Amino acid sequence: MAQMNVSLPEGLKSWAEARVAEGRYSSTSDYVRDLVRRDQDDALKLNALRAAIDDGLASGLSERDPFDYLETLRAELRTADAA
Repeated sequence: MAQMNVSLPEGLKSWAEARVAEGRYSSTSDYVRDLVRRDQDDALKLNALRAAIDDGLASGLSERDPFDYLETLRAELRTADAA
């Protein structure tokens, strides 16, 4: 495993150590690894959201009446709930 040294202000160091003391993490390194993994997951989700927004914008305006569409969705939910 590669090593990385990180300098933190005392307040952040204390925070990380407190998280470890709570028992969820075995070490501050474990805590930092978890933060990096979560950041990776968040970045993937954000990229997927941005792609979906781009797709939606590129699709143009819908000619459907939004209230009719909403009623269609509600009917589908009622059908799914009844099943």
